[in-house]
Amino acid sequence: MTIDNLKTPTVALGTWAWGDSGETGNGYFGSHLTPSGLEKVADKAHAAGFTLWDTAVVYGMGRSETVLGEVLKRYARSDYQLSTKFTPQAAGTGEAPVADMLEQSLARLGTDYIDLYWIHNPADVARWTPHLIPLLKSGKVRHVGVSNHKLSDIELANQILGAAGFRVEAVQNHYSLLYRSSEQAGILDYCRKRDIPFFAYMVLEQGALSGKYSPENPLPQGSDRAKHYNGLLPQLKALTDKLASIGQKQGAAAPEIATAWAIAKGTTPIIGVTKPQYIESLVRANSITLTRDDMAELESLADAADVNTRGWWEQEMSV
Repeated sequence: MTIDNLKTPTVALGTWAWGDSGETGNGYFGSHLTPSGLEKVADKAHAAGFTLWDTAVVYGMGRSETVLGEVLKRYARSDYQLSTKFTPQAAGTGEAPVADMLEQSLARLGTDYIDLYWIHNPADVARWTPHLIPLLKSGKVRHVGVSNHKLSDIELANQILGAAGFRVEAVQNHYSLLYRSSEQAGILDYCRKRDIPFFAYMVLEQGALSGKYSPENPLPQGSDRAKHYNGLLPQLKALTDKLASIGQKQGAAAPEIATAWAIAKGTTPIIGVTKPQYIESLVRANSITLTRDDMAELESLADAADVNTRGWWEQEMSV
């Protein structure tokens, strides 16, 4: 069985944008990042008690893992948890492609074990899930989860792992006010009943729910997220205005309310952090209590926006 229980934080730290090249406008997010800036982010996170860092091989094809590994060198390994992923679509052709990709991640991250290792996309659940078992037995992986899997995939993965005395210990899907497919498909309920932590990514829809962007002030030109979201910004205005007005009463900003909503739904949001002030924002989000009326109104405005923010890599979650 697993070595210890997975320590699930209230919020996890996302590093998808850390895979950008560092040049403004170049990369998925169009982020301009420097090692010293990211060290400040890590120091602030460390001081605030946020310890779980989420990355993946395909975030910049290794760049995010490499940068994260460098930044975390300054701390004792026991002071943080690492979450990274095997992506079937990027698998090699050797005999043990999952173990091979894990070894590359370990080298880039500068560690000899991963706290939480995910199968990133389902591809072929029966084919890929068994590969996790020897990694758990070896201790190179402490806990395993599945990401972007629909309910029937999660059940199959759990069955395969269960036969070897293990289980799916975490689920990670796209989940936000604008995209609640995991809730509608019964995945949140499934996780709740089995005490499986549900990690929600894209809670802020890559900044579209941050209140920072509007039709007059769109997302960074030349980035993939700008192509995806800039056309939707007019439809999101009523929702982002409401997030801001609830925030004003609580001394908080729109993204903190969107994050607090995800926490109130029983999920662990993975929030991308590229600036030190984002950590202060997470501290505030962590202390906000939303009323039932607030939650209902936000969900109603999100439904009224009538946008589809499903990523090109995601399958439909409905069975």
